[in-house]
Amino acid sequence: MDNRQLQKLVEEISLKDFNKTFKHIASFNPRLRTTGGRYLLRSHNIEINKKYLDESGLEEMIGIIKHELCHYHLHIEKKGYQHRDADFRHLLKKVGAPRFCKPLSSNQVKKKMNTIQYKCEDCQQVYLRKKRIDTTRFVCGKCRGTLIYQGFMEGKTKI
Repeated sequence: MDNRQLQKLVEEISLKDFNKTFKHIASFNPRLRTTGGRYLLRSHNIEINKKYLDESGLEEMIGIIKHELCHYHLHIEKKGYQHRDADFRHLLKKVGAPRFCKPLSSNQVKKKMNTIQYKCEDCQQVYLRKKRIDTTRFVCGKCRGTLIYQGFMEGKTKI
């Protein structure tokens, strides 16, 4: 599916489910990573994450389009268009749109995290940190001893 087909699909969904026309631009945004789509307040355009079409299929993407169209039509009508607004929740139920999209399976892959290890010279307490610290300014929290930089530890995993 390309941007022209997406534009046509959004216009069809808008007419069928909302009985209103979509007069702006709908496009795929490859930079979106953690969200299914977004409605841009200033330009009134809708951007969709193509990964949802590739991984979850057309039905999931149609749900995302309906969700973004709820934002669009309510904002145009000057009604409550934010997630917490009653108008928004009511319209979501009416058109059968999800409030949140399902997380992508590609984002659920365990990421390797580099951690830096420090060790107290006196009590041998080990500290793991994501960022480097200045060992001249920081001391051991247990005994106030000097911290020694041990290096990077690889293999720690984080979901």
